[in-house]
Amino acid sequence: MIQAKAYAAQTPQTDLAPWDFERREVGPHDVQIEIHFCGVCHSDLHQIKDEWFPGVFPMVPGHEIVGKVTQVGAHVKKFKEGDLAGVGCMVDSCQVCENCKDGLEQYCLDGNTQTYNNLDRSGVPTYGGYSNTIVVREEFVLSVSDKLNLAATAPLLCAGITTYSPLRHWKVGKGHKLAVLGLGGLGHMGVKFGVAFGAEVTVLSTSASKEQAAKDLGAHHFVVTSDPEQVNAVKGTFDFILDTVSAVHDMDLYLSLLRTNGTLINVGVPTEPYSVRPFSLLTGRRSMAGSGIGGIAETQEMLDFCAEHNIVSDIELIDIKDITASYERMLKGDVRYRFVIDMATL
Repeated sequence: MIQAKAYAAQTPQTDLAPWDFERREVGPHDVQIEIHFCGVCHSDLHQIKDEWFPGVFPMVPGHEIVGKVTQVGAHVKKFKEGDLAGVGCMVDSCQVCENCKDGLEQYCLDGNTQTYNNLDRSGVPTYGGYSNTIVVREEFVLSVSDKLNLAATAPLLCAGITTYSPLRHWKVGKGHKLAVLGLGGLGHMGVKFGVAFGAEVTVLSTSASKEQAAKDLGAHHFVVTSDPEQVNAVKGTFDFILDTVSAVHDMDLYLSLLRTNGTLINVGVPTEPYSVRPFSLLTGRRSMAGSGIGGIAETQEMLDFCAEHNIVSDIELIDIKDITASYERMLKGDVRYRFVIDMATL
């Protein structure tokens, strides 16, 4: 076994703290990565606090992982020692169901194996990227370009692909009016991709103070959703709304902003169920949809697109000892736009 160290939550009631554990040995199809940086996702906090479902403890969060390959198995073909590599939200799937064969491992009919807070195919808990090393089968390791800032690349493995995938699926681009609801870790990437794809992008936010930040990211318009006059001016105008908000909000209000045949795409995950009036959908044949991350091939496509167009996340680099305080700041929206842990501080 490989000796590893991390920050882990021992129970939902305890803060993250140093923890020593073991990773599996590198098998013939495995890649071992020395983790240099790991992004901090809102879902990390949801899961260590058991807010979505009962967790697997001790829990090592982190699914926005980048670093350098230190060892490869005998049958690995795509990676070699010294390569830059990344790992996102999943580390395995059945690979034989129709979804896996279609490159949609995130929707594996047998359930994909999450990078942390899950059991692998042999029943062993998975531990995430708030650690110094990880071992992952080759098929779920991603190539990372040396053209991009490595720390700022880390959040692309979740925040990036979570917004890239639905925009590509619904073919959002030139001629479309796209609204991005929320300007946080997910929202700021939605703005960057929407602009890069050629859409006319509007940021919807309750915070008027974020207008300049939205414009700096490339947004063409900004609407303060607490201002009825501004909201009324954009009712029935958007082809798509990318909803990145993870707090409870008025879905009927935002559905009213869609034009006929418009689609609201949910990528945020509130802890409470949505409440929607049927007529919000029937009026104008509007749709409400959801999207999870992306498959491995699409995630690699996204990373390659980012390297070609110089797109990374806007980040604040932190020491791992400051993770609890960073969670508190994240809940207050006090970060632009993603915390990334420098794993050299572990």
